[in-house]
Amino acid sequence: MPDIKELTGKTIKTLKEEGVLAVGRKAKNLVQRSRIAGKDAKNRIFKDVLFINGCDESVPHPARYRVTHQREQLEMNNISTNQVYYANLDLDQVRFYRTFVFFRCPYTEVIGEFIKLARGLNKRVLFDIDDLVIDTVYTDTIKYLDSMSKEEKELYDDGVRRMGKTLSLCDAAITTTECLAEELGKHVPEVFINRNTASEEMCKLSQEALRAKKKEQDHIKIGYFSGSLTHNDDFQMILPVLVRLMERYEKLQLHVVGELDLPSELKPWKERVISHPFVDWKELPGLISQVDINLAPLEKSIFNEAKSENKWVEAALVKVPTVASRVGAFDRMIQDGKTGLLCTDETEWEKNLSLLIENRKERRRIAENAYRFCMKECVTIYTGLPLRRFIKKYTTPNIAVVLPSLNISGGIMVALKHAIMLQDTGRDVVLLNVNQKQDWCEYEGHRIPVLGQDGRMLLGRFDQAVATMWTTVSFLENYANIGKRYYLVQNFETDFYESGIPLRVWANKNYLPLVEVQFLTISRWCQSWLEEKYGYQVRYAPNGIARDRFRARRRTFDGGKIRILIEGDCGVYYKNVDESFAIVDRLDPEKYEIWYMSYNAKPKSKYRVDRFLHQVPYEKVPKVYQQCHILLKTSFLESFSYPPLEMMATGGYTVVVPNDGNREYLVDGENCLLYPRGQIQKAVEAIERICTDTELQERLYQGGMETAGKRDWGNIKEEILALYSENVETERHEEN
Repeated sequence: MPDIKELTGKTIKTLKEEGVLAVGRKAKNLVQRSRIAGKDAKNRIFKDVLFINGCDESVPHPARYRVTHQREQLEMNNISTNQVYYANLDLDQVRFYRTFVFFRCPYTEVIGEFIKLARGLNKRVLFDIDDLVIDTVYTDTIKYLDSMSKEEKELYDDGVRRMGKTLSLCDAAITTTECLAEELGKHVPEVFINRNTASEEMCKLSQEALRAKKKEQDHIKIGYFSGSLTHNDDFQMILPVLVRLMERYEKLQLHVVGELDLPSELKPWKERVISHPFVDWKELPGLISQVDINLAPLEKSIFNEAKSENKWVEAALVKVPTVASRVGAFDRMIQDGKTGLLCTDETEWEKNLSLLIENRKERRRIAENAYRFCMKECVTIYTGLPLRRFIKKYTTPNIAVVLPSLNISGGIMVALKHAIMLQDTGRDVVLLNVNQKQDWCEYEGHRIPVLGQDGRMLLGRFDQAVATMWTTVSFLENYANIGKRYYLVQNFETDFYESGIPLRVWANKNYLPLVEVQFLTISRWCQSWLEEKYGYQVRYAPNGIARDRFRARRRTFDGGKIRILIEGDCGVYYKNVDESFAIVDRLDPEKYEIWYMSYNAKPKSKYRVDRFLHQVPYEKVPKVYQQCHILLKTSFLESFSYPPLEMMATGGYTVVVPNDGNREYLVDGENCLLYPRGQIQKAVEAIERICTDTELQERLYQGGMETAGKRDWGNIKEEILALYSENVETERHEEN
């Protein structure tokens, strides 16, 4: 939890911007979050879509239809989802999802920050709403609001305005009706209509209610399931008709469920007006099934035009016919005379109700038609595919870069450079780290989410996933929900291990993975052996350097000691660091100063080291090169050898053992001096030659500048991006 000073500051800010009720709500939520923080931390799972529910628990009905049921639609169509109450939204949750749907969420500071963060990661944000509560121009038409006090109305209007503010920050919207879509379209570029649908559980409960339905009684029961006080005006609209019908038909009963003030006009028949309290939604199918006719009156207004057809669907599922106003969604969804009866005025209301009261067969015909239609067209299991397609349209193509660690190394830096280039082009990039010890990776001004590789904590889709070392290939093999798989080969990793070490076998097996993989590489020699030995079609892009970091500085050899830099992990045999120190042991210590830089290893006791640089942050490495005259690099196995390129980019000189990882850019006598591995005296001679031959110094300097310039990341960016260029949507029928 935050400290007292921080908490006080946040409380004052909330009080000013969101009011007293918001302070209380946030305090309650802070306590709740602190109680369940440990549990939440264990349940953080990567999924496709997060629904952020803005409806309080005291109003469960909208969230059930627009969050629970839409989640069900998506899950039935292989889109993984989760939900959170908006006041409990945590900024860190942006790491775990690809697309976000804000349902009825009023703007808060956290929501604003969350959306900004999501956009910065190229993730998409949608808004969902089922009522015109986005602007007071609409809500001012609700007559019930006239009964509020000035303070209550101001609080209500503030919530409406903040709802509209969240909407305005989103990429697109989802809603329930055509009228709503038209109005929302004034605020966002695109609106998708996904009508309210009945869940599997609603269908099950409706089936149970049908089986338990009582035989028709002597009474004819009309049901009005109002839902809230805002519908009293709707009821008043048909009250004169109901009075005449109650007077005409002695066996007619009116069943009223929900909050409704019984009008004085009905009091003469109060014994035939049966009042039911609000019931849990699970009991509602049973209650509706016991009436013979369902009433759905709506006054004509822009607010009511936007309302959904829920009442008709709920009644249809238990085979009860509906008589409704010819307004909005009722008019669009009900086939008049076939799946329900529509009314424009009192005359039609009286005519249609009389028909159903008097004609049992007609009631059954309309109810049966409505039932058959709704069981196919208005339930989650048959209607989710269009929603899936819309969500996919507003889901940024993503790519997972699978890493063995985030510790500094040439191979890791290459993978991270590719990752930030992809992020710059608009991709949703995530790092999957074998040993996750951090939630974010900060690299070259970019922020990339980091997740673990535990398959139990990953359920979402990766359009592309790229393994970067042999230990990460198993993720491509074991995680099914990947569109296109890649293996970025940066070395012949089999030779990382000496004979007899089991890891040598495991590394080699990964060049024949158990799944289809597109091989990529940043080394020509890797491309050659992958194609020649395995027959793969391998994509190649050159490795690069950030010239703006590795700035050139002329070296002089006529003042003070000449500084030799040795770089590499002396604990790794193919880095051959012992040979470097065997070479400098032959150099005059009065003339040469030896610096040793290694991220992981420490120098052996036999090494002559004047200065040891351990775990130097990558951003400070260029300065190390700039302070040295000559880099001595003796590795005999490299995927792509960065240090010689980095040294020449800063204007320094290099004496190098040639290997497959440096041959593609090093030219002896043009940008470096090469010597054969093991021939120590030749290395000594090369160092001393550089120190004394001014013509050679100039040639190597110019050659190094030219080589580094060609390898600048900006000059090869398009080639790198082409490695990953695919139609990342590989699923069938998505465009249909």
